[in-house]
Amino acid sequence: MDNIKSNTRAAIYLTGTGDGTARFPGLMQPISGLPAVQHVLKSAQEATNQSPFLFLHQKPDTLPENALPQENIVHIVDTGNLVELIHQGNEKLWESTDHLLFIPGDMPLIRAKTLEKLIEKHLETEKSHPAQVVITVANSRTAGTEDLTQMTNAESDRISNSQANAESSDDPWGVIEDEGSIYCIPFKWYGELFSKSPEAVLRDFQLASLVQFARSAELYISGFQIPDRDELLMITSQVEHAKAEAVMRSRTNLDLMRRGIAIIDPNSTFIDVQVEIGEDTVIHPQTYLRGSTSIGSACEIGPNSLIQDTSIGDRCKITFSVTENAVLEDDVDIGPFAHLRKGAHLARGVHMGNYGEVKNSYLGPGTKMGHFSYVGDATIGAGVNIGAGTITANYDGSRKHSTEIGAGAFIGSDTMLVAPLKIGAGARTGAGSVVTKDVPPNSLAVGIPARVIRKIEDNNGP
Repeated sequence: MDNIKSNTRAAIYLTGTGDGTARFPGLMQPISGLPAVQHVLKSAQEATNQSPFLFLHQKPDTLPENALPQENIVHIVDTGNLVELIHQGNEKLWESTDHLLFIPGDMPLIRAKTLEKLIEKHLETEKSHPAQVVITVANSRTAGTEDLTQMTNAESDRISNSQANAESSDDPWGVIEDEGSIYCIPFKWYGELFSKSPEAVLRDFQLASLVQFARSAELYISGFQIPDRDELLMITSQVEHAKAEAVMRSRTNLDLMRRGIAIIDPNSTFIDVQVEIGEDTVIHPQTYLRGSTSIGSACEIGPNSLIQDTSIGDRCKITFSVTENAVLEDDVDIGPFAHLRKGAHLARGVHMGNYGEVKNSYLGPGTKMGHFSYVGDATIGAGVNIGAGTITANYDGSRKHSTEIGAGAFIGSDTMLVAPLKIGAGARTGAGSVVTKDVPPNSLAVGIPARVIRKIEDNNGP
């Protein structure tokens, strides 16, 4: 396998398919949190252990910003002019390449193991036919096994014509090439062919013409049948997009369950491929884990929760809640119906009650935040109690202001904290207070507006 990976390089051709109903071309349609082409890139790189070449049919500025991972782009060629690339003095890009593996960029379900087997088949056939140039074509059907009665008339005519044109001596496998095919080709022959006749193959990325040219040149065409037709699914409409999502979701959930993660109802659980989950974690139904989310071990997530780009520690519990770009350290529990917005950071052992909301704030270890509360642009120390209905009034109509609450403070229910504001360590506010001025440590403030009425001798009561 190391030899296979050292001399074969993937060439992913990005044709920008789509029927006009999608927001982006097929290769940019998101599948389980990543554009379709990035799934292809990942499989190709795993199969060959090298960064793939990318050939772009449309201009790069027609794609969304940062749509293609820059570290995987060796070269982008507009209009498929590979001859220009070969003669641009980029010999180092090609010097270790013996074979090219052509893959459509909008085929997100293709597996790395399938590509590895295709390469193995290609190299084995090449060894058994040392005097001939071997081209290997992979798709889900061959001429000898296809039932034409199960196809549309147009598709049946196309395949019948291909069979009629193929000569058995040139094509012993009876390969049917179509736009859903993958091709493995000797690079030396490919480069020589382009130098002599660049119009013969890959004109506007019609790779099927390459096989027709190989037939006329009496080359050996080897067939490789992919049993799982889903792997060759191309995103040409929202119909294929939905199917690809379902297949990828099933794969992801199955892999996670095999690694010890309990998914109560896989059919109603949606997990992006880049999400990381620790052992013994339980995922309840109707839960969505999106983006760069990471979840520790022994957690309980859901039901009916959306976790987006969030880092979650061990032994956390999230129930009927939404988190976005947030951090939860170990032993945190939130919900039901809690909302962590961008910048929320809950330290170890924080409890956040139902219908609470935190935005761009740090809650220190062991802090308890009651239900129906809002904390925004705040820094809260350890062991603070935030009573139900408390809010930080952090916006004055033009600017956001910060609130600081010291360790061990006790904020009474329905307290309004009008920022900018500092509540000292061990301080307390009375229920329903409107605090507009700083409260010194170990002081009691009550009223509307709140006034400091006395010092607190200890933390057992006012």
